[in-house]
Amino acid sequence: MKALIVDGQNNHDWKGTTPHLKKHLEATGLFEVEVATAPEKGDMSAFKPAFKKYKLVVSNYNGADWPKETQTAFEEFVRNGGGFVSVHAANNSFPDWPSYNQMIGLGGWGGRSEKSGPYVYWEAKAAKVIRDIAPGRGGSHGPQHEFPVETREPGHPIVAGLPLKWMHAKDELYDRLRGPAEKLTVLATAFSDPQKSGTGRHEPMLMTTTFGEGRVFHTALGHAGRNAKPEAQQCVGFIVTFQRGAEWAVSGKVTQKVPADFPGSEKASLRE
Repeated sequence: MKALIVDGQNNHDWKGTTPHLKKHLEATGLFEVEVATAPEKGDMSAFKPAFKKYKLVVSNYNGADWPKETQTAFEEFVRNGGGFVSVHAANNSFPDWPSYNQMIGLGGWGGRSEKSGPYVYWEAKAAKVIRDIAPGRGGSHGPQHEFPVETREPGHPIVAGLPLKWMHAKDELYDRLRGPAEKLTVLATAFSDPQKSGTGRHEPMLMTTTFGEGRVFHTALGHAGRNAKPEAQQCVGFIVTFQRGAEWAVSGKVTQKVPADFPGSEKASLRE
């Protein structure tokens, strides 16, 4: 199946991570991957990927608004059944594009606030998702660190068969995400520890939404700073959930087996 990764602007290392994402999509044996790179600055008017040529679009993009024509084409692609995967800082993008925010469900930064939608987090005692309309900024994180990821929807194809708790490599733990949260399913969360400048809540890390006929997989994992080792994207937990999320976004099912090096609850597992 033909897949497209979109990059070109990001406050993260898109030049280093796009080849990594491409490699892991192709390693599934399911995808033939191309890349559309937006101008790093200046005139965006010529950036018009032919989305309808593909079954899947992966965003590794966090930057200037796309032209209206491109926005409309992307909306039509997903609404008509195209698969979409949002990786880490792609959820920072386009705070003023309503359809994009419906696709990703939750986002951060870019001036997001209570006007963008509720906070969403997992309440452990009640064992359910909470939608909190309290005022406040959208998006924050403490210092990078390892943290466990906990499955909340074990029957969902993306996480079915994975350990209910697994250790993720050093990463930014996004918290205080907020957005429309329509048709949002929280697959897995991580505890945002107050001792790490966190919220004291179990924050969404892996999510799905639907937009029209299209399926969206949203991973908040995967930080990769410039000139730094991208441990978060070398984590087998990140790689496998990214691969499985991509397959689900296209087909609604997952045929990939859980690899032997998938991390357990005590120790992260990395691939060089």
